[in-house]
Amino acid sequence: MTTDSVKNTTIALFPQLFAAAEKTLLTSADFTVTAWTYPSGVLALALENSRGRVVVLPYQGQMVWSAVFDGCDLTMRNMFSQPRPSPTVIGTYGCFMFHSGLLRNGCPGPEDSHPLHGEMPCAPMDSAWLEIGEDASGAFLRLGGDYEYVQGFGDHYRARPSVTLRANSALFDIAMQVTNLAGVPMDLMYMAHMNYAYVEGGRFVEPLGIEQTRVRSSVPAHVRPTPAWTRYMAQLTEAPSRLQVLDTPELYDPEIVCFFDGVRADSQGNAHFLLKHPHGAAFYTRFKPEQFEHAARWILHNSDQQVAAFILPATCEPEGYQAESAKGNVRSLAAGESARFSVTTGYLTGVELQRLEQGF
Repeated sequence: MTTDSVKNTTIALFPQLFAAAEKTLLTSADFTVTAWTYPSGVLALALENSRGRVVVLPYQGQMVWSAVFDGCDLTMRNMFSQPRPSPTVIGTYGCFMFHSGLLRNGCPGPEDSHPLHGEMPCAPMDSAWLEIGEDASGAFLRLGGDYEYVQGFGDHYRARPSVTLRANSALFDIAMQVTNLAGVPMDLMYMAHMNYAYVEGGRFVEPLGIEQTRVRSSVPAHVRPTPAWTRYMAQLTEAPSRLQVLDTPELYDPEIVCFFDGVRADSQGNAHFLLKHPHGAAFYTRFKPEQFEHAARWILHNSDQQVAAFILPATCEPEGYQAESAKGNVRSLAAGESARFSVTTGYLTGVELQRLEQGF
């Protein structure tokens, strides 16, 4: 444990702390941290404040498995009762958020060899730690981690994800820093893949507006079109604004993906996206388009999976490496260079939503 000059305390974690039964690792006036091991063998950590909690997998990509605030479950409906050890995200696809990338991202096309959403979502983290303290925004609790990816005759980078919870807030920060440790440039494809719960009657709102919405025209290998879906997709392609309210779930299977061009930001450089609930609350995300040049939306509703990922900030579109390369969307990170990404996301009550909208 270390303590800096402004009384921020860092606590190193290690796998031996995680037993089958839940164990409290830290308590303070504002936060509680609990650790346990799922029956599947996956280690988990709950970061809690007065409003709710997020469950993070500290040694499996620092995936955010679930998030619940003010009694509202933010996480997609899925087929997994618990996270499962898996080298790829498809083997444990039930989480609230995963770090998609970093060398490859999205759905692999016919000429791609990478797994769905790349190598980072379930990466075996080398280390993890907790930090508790105060900064300009007040009291915070943070989980951080470190992962070194290295391949002989290949890429070499360091990834440092983190999740930060604030006192008395149902919003939290998810960040990623990646540094190219190789002596040559590396490809960089990253998406903050937040899998929000489907809200019947929910309305998509972009308070600052966007220049254009495009409906994905390609059909990934895992999508099996039906005649009704094909007709609906043709209608959406002509008029994307038809998909403003979640009121026809039978048309959201297979999945629907939209891309946004010209995402507008406020004077602080932040873009804002909302999924408003019929009763007045909302799911909310903000991010900086200068970090994320692209953004997408993913909707799916069937008997096994229900998700309304209302905004997925990214450095590229999720069409796989070859397709994104052809579009010029694959970033290059120079030798020794770092890139940083951060989103603020979570739940707003009706009062908090009104306060936010008054600022636009």
